[in-house]
Amino acid sequence: MNELLEKGVRRLGWAKDHMPVLADIRKRMVDEQALKGLKIGMALHVEAKTGMLALTLAEAGAKVRLASCNPLSTDDSVSIALRDHFDLETYAKKGESDEEYYHNLNAVLDLQPDFVIDDGADLITMLHTTRREVLGNVKGGNEETTTGVVRLRSMANDGKLEFPVISVNDAHMKFMFDNRYGTGQSTFDGFMNATNLLIAGKRLVVAGYGWCGRGIAMRAKGLGANVAVTEVDPIRAIEARMDGFAVMPMIEAVKTADIIITATGNKDIIRAEHFQVMKDGCVMGNSGHFDNEIRKDVLTTLTGQPVKVREFVDQYNFADGRKVYLIADGRLMNLSSGQGHPVEIMDMSFAIQALSAEYLVKNHQSLAAGVHNVPAEIDRSVAEIKLKTMGIEIDDLTKEQKKYLASWQEGT
Repeated sequence: MNELLEKGVRRLGWAKDHMPVLADIRKRMVDEQALKGLKIGMALHVEAKTGMLALTLAEAGAKVRLASCNPLSTDDSVSIALRDHFDLETYAKKGESDEEYYHNLNAVLDLQPDFVIDDGADLITMLHTTRREVLGNVKGGNEETTTGVVRLRSMANDGKLEFPVISVNDAHMKFMFDNRYGTGQSTFDGFMNATNLLIAGKRLVVAGYGWCGRGIAMRAKGLGANVAVTEVDPIRAIEARMDGFAVMPMIEAVKTADIIITATGNKDIIRAEHFQVMKDGCVMGNSGHFDNEIRKDVLTTLTGQPVKVREFVDQYNFADGRKVYLIADGRLMNLSSGQGHPVEIMDMSFAIQALSAEYLVKNHQSLAAGVHNVPAEIDRSVAEIKLKTMGIEIDDLTKEQKKYLASWQEGT
């Protein structure tokens, strides 16, 4: 246990040293004790970068309680270090059962938080269903992911969302970098750690060409894969083709795919008809939030129980002799079998989280129940700090340029 604790402390220290944007924000928030006396409940992937966000909020005066938002995404060393070294109430371990997962989320809600920070919207959903006795105390929340924002907008459209939620996912400094460059790199960290297989020369299929899919396809191409994209959106399909990728239906793609990675935020992306014609030896993985993109229950029905051939890889054997493989039980493989997004990427995303939490504290009374965008000034502030930490300077508009852009009369 001591060895695991020391490992977690080192990982948190490494993250701290490589998150200068959050450090800049933390200094001010701690000096001002911006969150003094507040209770914040968090459900995020419990690893080093998340740990630094949680510690930032605690140092700024909040009482923080943290659980994982996915049964396989916890770094046990960090969870132990947060709890035993930093005295931060943490309820998370890798490989949680469903019962343990919801027990830990309930433990966070037992805090009766003033504000919540969610990833996937399970915590907020519970507040509106099974834990409504806590709901009246919650003044607002943040949501980190595309999947969670989709759920919350659906709740809001049905008139069921009862407090304001900031869509951190829709901040430019989040989706343009976290979703694209973060998911792009961390997906292959998870893939390589799980399989130790080559990417170059393989036929790799990316399901979904949103920001996450764009990042995965771009990184796959850079690693030498022959990339194909599947889509349901005609505009994104055209974009994928013009970015140089083949575009086709999944039923055709699976016939030649060596590797398939799903990143849609939707369910049933790879299902029975796909398994039945899938190429022998195909390796499947998911980088979407929930484990419902690849129908592993249907796959088990078709093949019987899988055989674990590596720590994070299960082999499914068809009666006709074909073998296919599934990474990390179909859960998000960048965290289940990898270390998640790069530190410098999450530095920006968690800076937005911290500033959005502070914004909610100051403005929740004037915000209607529903999903709200991150204020533009927060987005820009994080970008400016990031540029400063990178040693990059940019130009400013001159007075004449500002005047020109603001005028409808000047055409030349």
